Amino acid sequence: MKLAVLERNSVGTDVDVSCFEKFGEVTYYPNTVADNAAERVKDADIVIANKAPMNEETLKDAPNVKLICLFATGFDNVDLAYCKKRGIRVANVVNYCTPAVAQHTLLLAMMLAEKIAFYDDYVKSGAYSAQDRFSNFDRTFHDLAGKTWGIVGMGSIGHRVAELAEAFGCKVIFYSASGKSTCTDYERVEFETLLRESDILSLHCPLSDRTRNLINKDAFEKMKKSAVLINVARGPVVNTQDLYQALTEGKIAAAGLDVLEKEPMEPSNPLAQIKDSTKLIITPHMSWASVESRTCLVEEVVKNIEAFLDGEDRNIVNK
Repeated sequence: MKLAVLERNSVGTDVDVSCFEKFGEVTYYPNTVADNAAERVKDADIVIANKAPMNEETLKDAPNVKLICLFATGFDNVDLAYCKKRGIRVANVVNYCTPAVAQHTLLLAMMLAEKIAFYDDYVKSGAYSAQDRFSNFDRTFHDLAGKTWGIVGMGSIGHRVAELAEAFGCKVIFYSASGKSTCTDYERVEFETLLRESDILSLHCPLSDRTRNLINKDAFEKMKKSAVLINVARGPVVNTQDLYQALTEGKIAAAGLDVLEKEPMEPSNPLAQIKDSTKLIITPHMSWASVESRTCLVEEVVKNIEAFLDGEDRNIVNK
């Protein structure tokens, strides 16, 4: 059996992936893009991918492919209908990075709410050593306790964030973008209510027709001027230009992003102009990538392959 690992470096070179070699002959590629995907999968029985496109164009000359495993939860890069027609199973991995993304969400929110970047710079610049009082709180900040934390997407990550926010004394409300949430642990509200009442608003929803540009100019107009927005979902859930205007015009107080509309970030992205880290923090799509999460991701793909070879459906997304 031949396996092609198309984006080996997407799980980090510090994580061992030799576990795949027990299934057969493995070819590893550091990264793969649309232009070279077809050549690399043509002899494979099993393909392990992340963002590389898996569609008719890249798979039509790969007659042996039986299973595509994703180093990811999302499968936007896979033409599921084509794969189903070909009899190719597609398996993703779920819930492997819930602790990491929830942790990052809280980190972004707390750094922005407490203006940590300003105070860190204040000390390191020498300004603190030069003052004659023991403390400095020139940039005002507030307790999280008593604030309202709004969530879009009450899946495993959203639910964990809700638990952490509640532990800090926040009231948690959420909006179900799909309308299908069965969560009864927290108050479910309409979208306009969520925008109007949230002091911190964090996004944990999949990208879909319902959520694309969900947070746009109209949404920012309805939010509190003191609100903090956190996006660890998908970049296109937030309209980039509208966010830039909201931040520069004071429609909201701050934003923390781990995802962008186009990744890596383009130099032309207007958000690159905002250098004040008390207003905007951007991290490079790494909230999911703790060592523990990446190790779990590899282990889960191994389990998906084992299940497939045993004739079982595990995490198959195109049944």
